[in-house]
Amino acid sequence: MNNKEFAAELSRRTGISVKETTDLMGKLIAEMTQELVEGSAIAVSGFGTFDVKKKAERISVNPTTKQRMLVPPKLVLTFRPSGSLRDRVNSNPNEDMV
Repeated sequence: MNNKEFAAELSRRTGISVKETTDLMGKLIAEMTQELVEGSAIAVSGFGTFDVKKKAERISVNPTTKQRMLVPPKLVLTFRPSGSLRDRVNSNPNEDMV
């Protein structure tokens, strides 16, 4: 399901116009993005938690040349699903997915 299809389905289920639904989704994503940029975690009850974690500096070795390289620290976006979401997904597996 792409963004347009998701907005149309959400609009149908809520009775709000597609334009209003799309605007609301855009504002929600913008606010979530801003919170993550500021370093805040976002917990959505029944869905999961979005967080930004700092991955430490490390040394990597090129397997071909055996050359050691320093990999700088970086920020990584993480998502941890809630138990209820994980249970719902696992209890209803989709055979089309591999």
